[in-house]
Amino acid sequence: MPTYLFSFLLFLSLQLSAQKATYDICIYGGTAAGVIAAYTGKMMGKSVLLIEPTKHLGGLTTGGLGFTDIGNKYAISGLSLDFYRRIGKHYGKFEQWIFEPSVAENLLLDYIKRSGAPVLYDHRIVSAKKEQGFIKSIVIENSSNPATATNKNISATMFIDCSYEGDLMARAGVSYTVGREDNSLYKETYNGVQIEETHQFPNGVDPYKTPGDPSSGLLWGISSEALAPEGTGDKKVQTYNLRVCLTNKKENSIPITKPANYHPSMYELLVRYIDKKKPVNLHDRVLKIDLMPNGKTDINNNGPFSTDMIGMNYDYPDGDYNTRRKISKQHEDYVKGLFYFIGHDERIPQHLRNEMLQWGYPKDEYTDNDHFTPQMYVREARRMVGAYVMTQNNCEGREVVHDGIGMAAYTMDSHNCQRVVVNGMVKNEGDVQKGGFGPYPIAYRSLTPKTEECKNLFVPVCLSASHIAYGSIRMEPVFMALAQSSAVAASLAIDTKIPVQEVDVKKVQQLLKENPLVDGSEPEVLVDNDNAAKVVVHGNWKKEKSGSFGPSRFSSSAGDTSTGFVQFNPVINKSGKYTIYTYYIKNDNTATETRIIINDGNKLNEVKVEKKSVIISGQTSGSWISLGTFQIKKDQRPHVRIMTDAGEGIVNADAVLFVPAK
Repeated sequence: MPTYLFSFLLFLSLQLSAQKATYDICIYGGTAAGVIAAYTGKMMGKSVLLIEPTKHLGGLTTGGLGFTDIGNKYAISGLSLDFYRRIGKHYGKFEQWIFEPSVAENLLLDYIKRSGAPVLYDHRIVSAKKEQGFIKSIVIENSSNPATATNKNISATMFIDCSYEGDLMARAGVSYTVGREDNSLYKETYNGVQIEETHQFPNGVDPYKTPGDPSSGLLWGISSEALAPEGTGDKKVQTYNLRVCLTNKKENSIPITKPANYHPSMYELLVRYIDKKKPVNLHDRVLKIDLMPNGKTDINNNGPFSTDMIGMNYDYPDGDYNTRRKISKQHEDYVKGLFYFIGHDERIPQHLRNEMLQWGYPKDEYTDNDHFTPQMYVREARRMVGAYVMTQNNCEGREVVHDGIGMAAYTMDSHNCQRVVVNGMVKNEGDVQKGGFGPYPIAYRSLTPKTEECKNLFVPVCLSASHIAYGSIRMEPVFMALAQSSAVAASLAIDTKIPVQEVDVKKVQQLLKENPLVDGSEPEVLVDNDNAAKVVVHGNWKKEKSGSFGPSRFSSSAGDTSTGFVQFNPVINKSGKYTIYTYYIKNDNTATETRIIINDGNKLNEVKVEKKSVIISGQTSGSWISLGTFQIKKDQRPHVRIMTDAGEGIVNADAVLFVPAK
């Protein structure tokens, strides 16, 4: 069945079931996080309603962001991980983190279908009613045809705001902030105004309409505002763009044409940058073209002048719906115009024009929206100031919370916030990309408001975090994990009739561990090399951090032919068939062959993994490699040994995974 027809039929059936006005849990925002929250709540036996202001579910996950920002796969668990496993199954793999938008949408619709959670599409919040610190109800209107007479009043015991904008949170009177904090507020170093070299103009790019003549005025997109001192806080918001799916398959391609609101003068800075940089191709700091299956792309910003529309989103977070619509349309026109400009303007070198012209809009994506994504990339809008604020100190491990109900691991990543003139040259300001740290826990308290402000609301997307910490947390897989945790906690709060701030976090953590897919299935068993109680190390191994699954991995010395090994000892609670995987790191130094001994409790099995047979895709340097399926008895003490006697190259021993066969 075609995607659009399946979506329409599901839309009709769920609209009919969404007429009930009172629910256990009301989820606002049909992002991927919202879908996971709705699924979780329904699987936990609660009545739920998912409200989505548009006609599509999935937010950025279905809106073109197919090249998933991961950071470290160790941080992703539960239903969030299950989603990427289902993506993998679709493409004939164990798991996959790069995908087509329509594939993601169909899978998220399947979560809704399997759970029976009702969805109210094309409705947005107008107001919220609170009594004694509890949200009692919200009023929503039709997004396409707002009229007071057709407004709906939705009551619920618990509310979860999964929108990118935090509209339910704001209308409930919960404290929030927009923009960047001053470094001094939370004792940070990467917040506030920052001029870095990433996505930056080279020296010498002139900012004036007539080069060298300030009186001629500034080119489009450049602010006349004076640059504030480094670390200064402000209300500027990191730039938005659109993650665009194009294709180079001619039979599935629609040519990129001139948009209605096309102004070539908007792209003059690109010409000057290209004249200075002389890129060899579009990948050379012009466009980030990540390839998706079936000849498609996820195109993102790359370089100083690209798909990011810098400085044009300041009014979006607190803007009314009409203001936001105009800003979204401006961003759409800008990106479409950029593609057309690169492909057709004669000032662009011919080899770049030719490269751009091989791409077009895919006929089989976004069939109800002229084959272009309807979702702007709202990287950051409002951020709650809740019971606990996540900061740079959490990211870098100087402060570790003990009420973690999810993890993050991505680089502290802020895109540029403004384009200014510095010493007579154009410069971008606000891009910060600072990593080098391992996975870290996200506090339960960062998902809940202060008790005095609201007692029955969770905010897993616009959560309580400083600007720079949010830059690390704000990834789609993390939002999904936090949404699942929120729905589990909401269910416990309902069962025990207590405010969200009083939920037993240890109980939430236990449920997430024991029933990660919320369906009662046997959890997989992970043994990471950092789990000293379950790992035996023999021989000459050293710990490495970069590119590892989890905090670290063990690496042998190159050419070590001794009989050293790392032994992983799982605790198997249920006898049965398990497929065993090892996390395999592939780089230039990896051994051409890795020997692995598996004791399934009955006999020893030897498996050899050849480097040349392993293909790694996506953002990480590692992937799970199947070692086979084995019948394992829980009382036979099975184990997996990764041996050092490979000869040439380095052997990595990182993690082993036991997945119950279904």
